[in-house]
Amino acid sequence: MLAPDSFLFILQAVVLAYLLGSIPFAVVVSKAMGLKDPRSYGSGNPGATNVLRSGNKPAAALTLLGDALKGWLAMWFAMRAGLDVTGLAWVALAVFLGHLYPVFLSFKGGKGVATSAGALIGIAPAATGLGLLVWIVAFVLSRYVSVASILAALSVPVSAWWLYRRDGLVLPIALTVLGALIVWRHHGNIRRLAAGTEHRFEFGRKRRGMTKSE
Repeated sequence: MLAPDSFLFILQAVVLAYLLGSIPFAVVVSKAMGLKDPRSYGSGNPGATNVLRSGNKPAAALTLLGDALKGWLAMWFAMRAGLDVTGLAWVALAVFLGHLYPVFLSFKGGKGVATSAGALIGIAPAATGLGLLVWIVAFVLSRYVSVASILAALSVPVSAWWLYRRDGLVLPIALTVLGALIVWRHHGNIRRLAAGTEHRFEFGRKRRGMTKSE
């Protein structure tokens, strides 16, 4: 039996985490509920925000839950297996990258906000909590999901260096990579924000139509 700190054991955990992260809940939920493939409308992003553009709030909620849950499950199994902080950091990155570049969708996935949040709850709860607080405040003030996600992604590595650097650099570095990738995956949103064409979420109002610019 392989030891939890052995290279092969960590490699197996990383591969399994990547495959778990590759499960495209946006596509699975939409198909199960008889909705259009989320890659065929709106931003084309297979994530909860784009599924919400279908007008089906339960489908969007299930997608959000599924994406977060796969991140949490990957970390739960890794911690149960006895991986140290280095192994946990690799597993967190693997499940996150699985969502961004899923093997089941020809490596074209979502932006990873929910999956990263689910993965980080177990190993960096304080940083995750601060990131969630930043997301809520930014969303309420701006009503842009993209702005809230970008600011939350930036806050997590900052808080990680502040909170966890005394325990080693592995976790802060991993969270910095994760945050940077989330911001990079929002490059299209950043361009639309600069151009003034990004969609602002309107509470209690039904969306009309779905455009690629959203």
